[in-house]
Amino acid sequence: MPRTLFVAPDQRGALPTIRDALEAADEGAVISIAPGDYPEPITITRQHVTLSAREAGSVTISSPFPDQPVVSVTDARVELIGLKLTGEEHAAIRVRGGQVKIVDCTATARFAPGIDVAGADRVEVRNTQVTGAQYGIVVEESDGMIDRCEIREIADDGVIIRLGSRVKVQHSTIAGCGFRGVYMYQAGDSALDRCDISQTGDAGVAVADQSSPTISTCWVHDTQGVGISVGRGCGGLIEDCRVENTAVPGIHLADGARAEVREGDPSRGRVPVGAVATTGNHQDLETVDKLLGELDRMIGLGSVKAEVRGLIDEIQVNEWRRSEGLSVGTVSNHLVFAGAPGTGKTTVARIYGQLLKALGILPNGRFKEVSRRDLVGQYIGHTAEKAASAFEEARGGVLFIDEAYTLSRSSGSGADFGQEAIDTLVKLMEDHRDEVAVIVAGYTDEMDKFLDANPGLASRFGKTLEFENYSPEELVSISLHMARSDDYLLGEDLDIALLEWFTQMERDQNFGNAREARKLLERMRKAQSTRLRSLGHRPSRDDLRTLTLDDLLAAVRGTG
Repeated sequence: MPRTLFVAPDQRGALPTIRDALEAADEGAVISIAPGDYPEPITITRQHVTLSAREAGSVTISSPFPDQPVVSVTDARVELIGLKLTGEEHAAIRVRGGQVKIVDCTATARFAPGIDVAGADRVEVRNTQVTGAQYGIVVEESDGMIDRCEIREIADDGVIIRLGSRVKVQHSTIAGCGFRGVYMYQAGDSALDRCDISQTGDAGVAVADQSSPTISTCWVHDTQGVGISVGRGCGGLIEDCRVENTAVPGIHLADGARAEVREGDPSRGRVPVGAVATTGNHQDLETVDKLLGELDRMIGLGSVKAEVRGLIDEIQVNEWRRSEGLSVGTVSNHLVFAGAPGTGKTTVARIYGQLLKALGILPNGRFKEVSRRDLVGQYIGHTAEKAASAFEEARGGVLFIDEAYTLSRSSGSGADFGQEAIDTLVKLMEDHRDEVAVIVAGYTDEMDKFLDANPGLASRFGKTLEFENYSPEELVSISLHMARSDDYLLGEDLDIALLEWFTQMERDQNFGNAREARKLLERMRKAQSTRLRSLGHRPSRDDLRTLTLDDLLAAVRGTG
């Protein structure tokens, strides 16, 4: 399994620089970088490594030497994830040979390309922003994909594909370029699909010198030059594109151009184009399957598992529809978890957050758990500040509010700001609905009252998942699992005795479910300790591991 190396200048045991980590990295190593600024040029030659920000967007790498690229990759296999790269006179990312994947990054370079690739076997740039550069992305003699990217405020050409490259640019936004949005020459059968290209100083798309691209379902608008220009001897297909507010003609075919132009179907309406802001990452379906398997291995919760699977199925299909330009309704990722305590609500919330990350809905799987005391302040204005701070810490992941109904209860001590916390959360949930999944949890009846505390609160949540009490049989299974996790075994007939005990337990509103099983096991371990100490000799390994019926009887007597 690949090794993970940690870079954090101020953390004991971590490596102080990225270069130190690269020197220590073995094949396939992952270098996880703590938030901060790293003024060090990175050179990667003939290595297979991943450089990943521990928190997306929190790591800025720059070169203190203007004449060097920020990241230089030569004949290597590299992934760059969640990094901010700032260059000056040379590219932010320079690739010569090998394979590179750039995901969730930001690249700037004042007097050079943001990303400069030549002679690579494969290049993938996904969910990445390139701004403030001389050129946006330059690809030559390479194959690859540019997917869901934003290229803005570029001095010259936004994207250049040239000299034998075969590149597909899709779902991307290219705007504010001083010269052309996309320039292709000797680019073979490259493609543009569902791109938004605007505000260029010359043509939106220029095709030249033996290129035959497919340009489909693009929106080219507000350009100083023509929308799409195809040069002499160039072929390809221009299909279902909107060209608006450009120089005349919108699509210019030079004498000798062989490109075919097909009009779209007016009945389809306007198909979504450009970078899709609601999906920060590509789908990792292998991880989705692993997480759903982890959910399935949880004891009980049949209806909850079915509901979560249904939500994930809907999200995944919606992403497939969106990628095909089909309409997708608005789906809320906010959920209500209702039911008694100890029924796995926190665990399911964590898995749900990781699933949203793997499906590309949320940038990371960060999980922030809070309660009333973390959200409610002591004076006017303090609550809004605390609620906003908790929300910001959960940005990109899940904000889990346990016992959320307490926010709508008066504390009985004068001024109460729980309602202010609710009102603040309602606004934040709407303003940042694509950045945070909010999950509120608590008793079923109490949560119904909580949702009435603000007129817009109930509408913010897509679904309520009901967590039912565990059956006695399930509690026995949970007890067995807990015991095994702590290196204990249940003695003969102890499972039958546990079933009898859990069956006769009173199940009122305060019944703790798995917490009851945990507390009972803790009492049984104490009873075992007393029993073993009274033996008068050192117990065997089996004695130390085995909980007996006597331990259960002693534990139960202690509750009376």
